[in-house]
Amino acid sequence: MRSVNIGICGLGTVGAGVYKVLDRNSTHINSRANCDLVISQIGARRDNPNCDTADTAVTRDIFGVAKNPEIDIVVELIGGTDTAFELVMLAIENGKHVVTANKALIAKHGMEIFAAAESRGVMVAYEAAVAGGIPIIKALREGLAANRVNWLAGIINGTTNFILSEMDSKGREFADVLVEAQEKGYAEADPTFDVEGIDAAHKLVIMASLAFGMPLSLDGIFTDGITKLEPQDVVYARELGYAVKHLGIARQTEQGVELRVHPTLVPESCMISGVNDVSNAVMVNADAVGTTLYYGPGAGSEPTASSVIADIVDVARSINADASGWVPALGCNADMLQQQKIMAIEDIDTSFYIRFAALDKSGVLSTITKVMADAGISIEAIIQREQPVGEDYVNVIILTNVTREKLLDAAVEGIEQLDTVRGDVTFIRVEHLDQ
Repeated sequence: MRSVNIGICGLGTVGAGVYKVLDRNSTHINSRANCDLVISQIGARRDNPNCDTADTAVTRDIFGVAKNPEIDIVVELIGGTDTAFELVMLAIENGKHVVTANKALIAKHGMEIFAAAESRGVMVAYEAAVAGGIPIIKALREGLAANRVNWLAGIINGTTNFILSEMDSKGREFADVLVEAQEKGYAEADPTFDVEGIDAAHKLVIMASLAFGMPLSLDGIFTDGITKLEPQDVVYARELGYAVKHLGIARQTEQGVELRVHPTLVPESCMISGVNDVSNAVMVNADAVGTTLYYGPGAGSEPTASSVIADIVDVARSINADASGWVPALGCNADMLQQQKIMAIEDIDTSFYIRFAALDKSGVLSTITKVMADAGISIEAIIQREQPVGEDYVNVIILTNVTREKLLDAAVEGIEQLDTVRGDVTFIRVEHLDQ
């Protein structure tokens, strides 16, 4: 068998995992790739004590890997966008195929990267950029190629799922669980990208590009994190038969494409409601196959390495083929790409969970329901808690039927202006994931 030379840039958690799995499973991997995969060079600004690279050439100049004439595939695992983009474009310029686990890079610069790769006749693979070890990119690009995708919804950030799982099962506060997530290495010292939904937004954009043949762009996507969720809302959701999950949702409609990341009430009967801790899961609904679920570890050294190496094997198999047909150009021509429109969040139809504190006296609830009726909103269920000792206000929880978000916004504004309602109205979107 011929050899394919690999250059790994970045020797952190994922880079070390790739190195160790390639070494440990080389016999099986090489037989599947139909070639000898050789790690010829590593570009890393520091060594990793958990990875013995004594038998491999190591350079501190990551750009030297991209220019090395002996390297066939550059594996970008340094993270970030600026330096990573420069590295990937340099590799492509030098005729190297690229494998990356960098979702921010693909979401932000994917169109430019793919155009450069197509012009140079090289491949760009990014399975590990979404959902760690779950092969969702290959499922969308290949396994579901015969289908028209209607919608997809995913738990695609392990940090937020761990936090919500702990809030749900143990009634813990967000801030308390976040500290534990940081101690366990599930969350960064600055957790903003995770808890505010930015990481999930990057991943959703990548999946939507493959599902609906649309440009890679973060413009227009609605993003809301989990920092404002309170344990009582998780409890009330359970009473109503729902679990609270932080979902990325993409749906094709006649009015355009819904792209949104936010906390969501999901029925307990739905498979995705039982996905807990740091696990990830993606549900895809398509016209021919129906609804499928992809579940597994969404992060971690070796799970992510599994996806990276799967891409390396794919690229190695294809090196002697016509690479221009393999570059992920989103499967649509330019006219189709321009036809996709991202819907504004206020134009999206869904159900809502609403909670507010109302004065506990006769006629208050009827006034509130009239505000909602005047806004054109019908109610599915109402829970009114007992009045705490010494309190004049009680929690009222309302579950609406499907309505347009702009109508809900008007109703919320009207409720908050009532003298008999104290404070702000909390609302969470509801998804049944069955249509």
